[in-house]
Amino acid sequence: MGFVRANLALVEDKLRARGADPAALLGDFRSLDQRRREAITQAESLKARRNELSQQVGALKRTGQDATALMDETRTLKDKLDELDKAAATLDEQMRFSLTSIPNLTRDEVPAGKSEADNVTVKTWSEKKSFDFEAKPHWELGESLGILDLERAAKLSGARFAVYMGAGARLERALISFMLDMHTEKHGYTEVLPPFMVNSRSLFGTGQLPKFANDLFRCADAIDKGNVYDFLKENGFTDELDSLAEFNDHWLIPTAEVPVTNLYRDEILDEVRLPIKFTAYTPCFRAEAGAAGRDTRGIIRQHQFQKVELVKFARPEESDAEHEKLTRDAEEILEALDLPYRRVLLCSGDTGFSAAKTFDLEVWLPGQQLYREISSCSNFEAFQARRANIRFKPAGGKGKNEFVHTLNGSGLAVGRTWLAILENYQQADGSVLIPEVLQPYMGGLKRIEHQVA
Repeated sequence: MGFVRANLALVEDKLRARGADPAALLGDFRSLDQRRREAITQAESLKARRNELSQQVGALKRTGQDATALMDETRTLKDKLDELDKAAATLDEQMRFSLTSIPNLTRDEVPAGKSEADNVTVKTWSEKKSFDFEAKPHWELGESLGILDLERAAKLSGARFAVYMGAGARLERALISFMLDMHTEKHGYTEVLPPFMVNSRSLFGTGQLPKFANDLFRCADAIDKGNVYDFLKENGFTDELDSLAEFNDHWLIPTAEVPVTNLYRDEILDEVRLPIKFTAYTPCFRAEAGAAGRDTRGIIRQHQFQKVELVKFARPEESDAEHEKLTRDAEEILEALDLPYRRVLLCSGDTGFSAAKTFDLEVWLPGQQLYREISSCSNFEAFQARRANIRFKPAGGKGKNEFVHTLNGSGLAVGRTWLAILENYQQADGSVLIPEVLQPYMGGLKRIEHQVA
């Protein structure tokens, strides 16, 4: 809050670079800040008058004179001061809520731009795969091989869900194990298996709430509407009733970033522990509220998908270097699988709400003749740490506690890696070769051929 007040012009410029309207986002902040300052100024004036009256009351009492009138005025001032203090506290809370709608400020090296068309390609790795036959998209390959069933998934759950069968299911599992092994054994991450549901505070900490509530799945527990709640109430189980509010605060995670980053919410870490590096496999659940009509074919954009995530907690002065390392860790998965990709620096208008700087890794899909995002690697600086209150204590106890910098990236999105393998390793006869590094995870299987499901 103090930073925004002291650097209002900079904040406005950064918001414009993101394509946002500073007046719309900061209007309430200015108004609330002015009213809060006025309340504080009035309170200080009344406190000065109260102190003056207290001295006068003391002087009158010492000389035996009547101080009733001054004491009545002092009590009136106290009531007014209480009202002003409450008003200032309420305005302060409203200001903090207003700031929750303001995105992180992008780094100066982030290119200005409005959309993905303004992103900058930093590097390209490997040549695009070429075939002497017409390459098919993954949804045709998966269906013809009998390893991907979107029709039955729709029967079970609706659109944007998938059922993997046989070797297709095993390939998904193989990719998860391969990625986790690579990140833990080669890159030095600690594996975490977090809950797949989190509370609202966790989603606020990483920046999903309140802005992106419509993109999330909230668990609609029926316990407060049905027979269980009535039974507890009628039989006097008050402790159980009190716990329902917390019990009902469950959301399905959109990414492992949320639970893993919040592991240290409201904690102070020792500086010597930094950087801390975690990797986690989880399913991810997204409502895709803003993606109507986009990527309706295949498994590009799903309500449920699997992902291996990378999360780091770093010293502020080291977060740039850690961002580069994290991005390289994700790239090495693609290189080990021999999947052509490019690294893209996102422009200001395409950078996510919580991020200060983001590299996207985009894999080449010959069946669709395009690059598609498979990992997004971001440096959030202290943005998430402030919301989640994650700080570190400087080594030797010198200096005050500071907010850590948080970073994360997909290492990788498993479903998109799965489909990238199908499209890049497809053969003229419709079969799909298994990348050499995955064959041990596939029980030695070297090729996926048609199976009956």
